[in-house]
Amino acid sequence: MNQTKTLFLIVAMTGVLVWIGGTIGGQSGMVMALAIALVMNGVSYFFSDKIVLASYGAQPVTQAEAPELHAIVANLAQRAGLPMPRIAIIPDDTPNAFATGRNPEHAVVAVTEGIMRTLSRPELEAVIAHELGHVKNRDILIGSLAAVLAQAIMFLSRFAGMFGSRDEEGRSNPIAGIAIMILGPVAAFLLQMAVSRSREYMADEYSAHLTGRPDMLASALERLQAYNQQLPMRSAEPATAHMMIVSPLSGGGLMGLFSTHPPMEVRVERLRRMPIEAR
Repeated sequence: MNQTKTLFLIVAMTGVLVWIGGTIGGQSGMVMALAIALVMNGVSYFFSDKIVLASYGAQPVTQAEAPELHAIVANLAQRAGLPMPRIAIIPDDTPNAFATGRNPEHAVVAVTEGIMRTLSRPELEAVIAHELGHVKNRDILIGSLAAVLAQAIMFLSRFAGMFGSRDEEGRSNPIAGIAIMILGPVAAFLLQMAVSRSREYMADEYSAHLTGRPDMLASALERLQAYNQQLPMRSAEPATAHMMIVSPLSGGGLMGLFSTHPPMEVRVERLRRMPIEAR
């Protein structure tokens, strides 16, 4: 099912990219957009982790620099039967976390400075276990691909809005350009939503079983949600928001309608119903 969803997402987002290219530059624009999409797919497969980490200013940390965080990740990775992922810290006071990388052997777990100050150790362990669930289920590749392609769609959409689109005879159409500037990002959000929400539920369940403390993840999610609504991340981008454990955006207006995360109350309720297992 994940492989089918991955194929659908990549094909659909590539199609949107090509369509926008066609509206900007006709047939030559479509060819150019298709070439961009192919290059972006290849680049994002091999370098998406570096691209996403750089966009958030995340810095890799050694065991000596973050011993407690390394101990938590190492213990949970061993329990999950996963290779030890690299660890990065995002210089942001808003508490949040995400995982990236094309496979478990190239995985990176990134957390903000704020999350390490905000959560208790059991809550932080539950959050890290959630991210390792994405690694285990190989969700991080599709998330990274979606992030890079969505950024390309948004870039071309803004370009169309500034310079307008062109019809088959090469005449400029500024109204169509503005429409593309609005509809392009919406299409990207909808495609991300199509596959993102079920993956969050799966990662929540994985965390609950790995730690035996679904109540700790429920508590962490409630606290993270409250912080992110009051203090959205400065470096957050709509194209990569779906990778975070909770949405780093304010959630107001249009963004609230197209959230890539399941409703928080539903996630918490599901976790509260799960039994606590002794470890």
